[in-house]
Amino acid sequence: MSEDRTGGESDDRSWIEKIATAFSSEPRTRGDLEQVLALAAENEVIDLDAHGIIEGAMQVSDMQARDIMVPRSQMEVIKAECSLEEMLPQIIRSAHSRYPVIGDSPDEVLGILLAKDLLPQILHKEHDNFHIEALLRPANVVPESKRLNVLLREFRQNRNHMAIVIDEYGGVAGLVTIEDVLEEIVGEIEDETDVETDRFIRKITDNDYIVQALTPIDEFNNYFERDFSDEEFDTIGGLVINAFGHMPTRNETTEIDDLEFKVINADQRRINSLRLKFLAR
Repeated sequence: MSEDRTGGESDDRSWIEKIATAFSSEPRTRGDLEQVLALAAENEVIDLDAHGIIEGAMQVSDMQARDIMVPRSQMEVIKAECSLEEMLPQIIRSAHSRYPVIGDSPDEVLGILLAKDLLPQILHKEHDNFHIEALLRPANVVPESKRLNVLLREFRQNRNHMAIVIDEYGGVAGLVTIEDVLEEIVGEIEDETDVETDRFIRKITDNDYIVQALTPIDEFNNYFERDFSDEEFDTIGGLVINAFGHMPTRNETTEIDDLEFKVINADQRRINSLRLKFLAR
């Protein structure tokens, strides 16, 4: 018993000493810090979920608004000229809580409409006196190069949940929400309003998709008209891990046929989500 206990204590000292040694002089590079975190997770000082969140928070500091924004072509906007009766079906269909309101052109963002601000208008049936401009909140405008860690801090400080992203010419490039930023840290966030059919694959542009790693291969094949075999793997995540040949980390990419898969969110045990693009051949 004493030998087993001594051996266990020796093992404990071994990894604790490694961590202590790493911190005896502060980690000088991100690689040093990542190594310490990986060692802590391996020895269950922190759990894998916590490790993934810490890694996500570190990655966010390297990312910019352009990396995660919903592009202009996919934005759900409301035209200021619309009546209450005209905009309600759109709001019910899309089930978002916030909408950019535009004027005569898509680049003229007048403000942000919160769906809940329409409730008094509906309740009191004030359709004839409806003026959307009176309900708008100021739009938070950020450049494409805005770093996500800075944007998240501004979201918290200003209590904003949405920002309009503009390009170098001042035109609207897309939008980003606080949920988009948080998903880069903690992984995909789903709520009761998410549509079940969009749970696995979300289209960003004609050449850009977010794909959940748990997407069944047959569903992936149906969506993208592919013929990947599901005999060895059930999910697209399994197929991608096989292509890597190892458990990939965030931002690693691999190619399968004419498809490029980039890991968006992963931990030491699994891939959570992928970004898919078609390669030009």
